[in-house]
Amino acid sequence: MKILFICTGNTCRSPMAEGIFKSIVNNKDFTCQSAGLYCADGSPATPEAIEACKEIGIDISEHKSKNLSNIEDISSFDYFIVMTNQHANALKAFGIEQDKIKVLGNGVPDPYCMGIETYRKTRDYIKSSLKELFADFTS
Repeated sequence: MKILFICTGNTCRSPMAEGIFKSIVNNKDFTCQSAGLYCADGSPATPEAIEACKEIGIDISEHKSKNLSNIEDISSFDYFIVMTNQHANALKAFGIEQDKIKVLGNGVPDPYCMGIETYRKTRDYIKSSLKELFADFTS
């Protein structure tokens, strides 16, 4: 199964989701990457996202942002996991089929510029939501 995690700038939520998901699935028939709807290619993950993930043993320090429009063979993805309903609507406008789009949990608010404690809460919410998602995928 091939999954693409989507957020706005691809420097906070979707890179954390990608790193955490990889640690959960441990390459068991899943591949994933992340992208942003409104970003330039090549920006690093925020220092707070890197630190929050590092605290749970996940290294996203090499992450570089990628704009969704620059993802090759977008039709090859089985699911697009987005952080908000707004992201889901943007993907629909992009031509992605509704049944391939899932909002993570009840939506993941953007922690950008909100401090490390907010990033930790975001990380923990992403992790618990991804565990539920993985259980759904494997049941």
